[in-house]
Amino acid sequence: MAAFSLSRLRFQSCFILLLSITFIVPVMIYVFGIRSEPSTVWFHNFAKLIRFQRVRKHTLINMTCLTRHNMTDRLSMESMTAVPVREASSICYHEAHPHNYRFIIDEPHKYEQENLFLVLMVPVAPHELEARNAIRSTWGNESVVQNKTIMVIFSLGLPGIEAEKQQEELRLESQQYHDLVQSDFIDSYLNLTIKTMVIMDWLATHCPQASYAMKIDSDMFLNLENLMSLLLRPDTPKENYMTGKVMWNIPVIRDKNSKWYVPKELYAEDYYPTYLLGMGYVFSNDLSEKIVEVSKEIKPFNIEDAYVGACLKRIGISPSTPPNPSQFKDYFSGKYKREEFASVITTILNSPQQLITFWQDLKRPT
Repeated sequence: MAAFSLSRLRFQSCFILLLSITFIVPVMIYVFGIRSEPSTVWFHNFAKLIRFQRVRKHTLINMTCLTRHNMTDRLSMESMTAVPVREASSICYHEAHPHNYRFIIDEPHKYEQENLFLVLMVPVAPHELEARNAIRSTWGNESVVQNKTIMVIFSLGLPGIEAEKQQEELRLESQQYHDLVQSDFIDSYLNLTIKTMVIMDWLATHCPQASYAMKIDSDMFLNLENLMSLLLRPDTPKENYMTGKVMWNIPVIRDKNSKWYVPKELYAEDYYPTYLLGMGYVFSNDLSEKIVEVSKEIKPFNIEDAYVGACLKRIGISPSTPPNPSQFKDYFSGKYKREEFASVITTILNSPQQLITFWQDLKRPT
């Protein structure tokens, strides 16, 4: 009996020792691992950990994967934005509302102009420097048109690949041009709804004094003279107004292999509400706050322009058909015609170099 008690005591001692080693060794590795990092890196990681614990209250979309094979994107999103994941059959998506995101890069003084008339918000990927520079040297360089002040802001999220290097490049670019606004969501095609709603939130909170705003893609040609002529028409509404290329009776795509697939769990109707094609639409700036507020009541889905249309429908506003619908073109024939580009408001292009070439020709003396 004594031998049994002694053996039992030895077993308990060994177990406690083994348990202590199991606990202490990882802690020592963790502690020394932290000490081996620069203090700024440790602080950044700690801050990221704190952000991961935040509880998200409101629901707007941060679409990260539609099928299981997109698990890489899902993990990347979870680690960078820390938004709780819900699953609906084969879909996994993140809940998010614009106020859940903070601005990493911002321009706290640029939007303080009291006479600001039009803000051009350009969603662009972090790596698309060539597109940003092409805009800066063409229509983005026009700060006053028809005696009205215009401001251009590039909106972007977090880089996914080579994040540290790209983030530093963005910081230097911001210091040089002062036209970047970056928020802490992963920048991807499936997150365009998040990007659009962050744009709306930025306009509502940072530029409420602007009369109009435009969301315009980075691959677009924009004729500001024609746009300003439209906005300055006596019959153009100053409130509850949004116009562009109007889309009616567009069916929801249920094919899982499609880039535009939306499952019934996210949007149950077979057709989208009337909306404006996301390549470029202009609106009275009072709508920014209204869209953000009503979005809290609308289940999000990943087709950003149709989602804005759903917000407008809930508000009770219909998109306006422009006086000349042909001025908002959603295609480029591949052939440059000077008279055509002189008459449009927007046209999609194939490359940044095309924008520069066509712009230079359009502006040359005749």
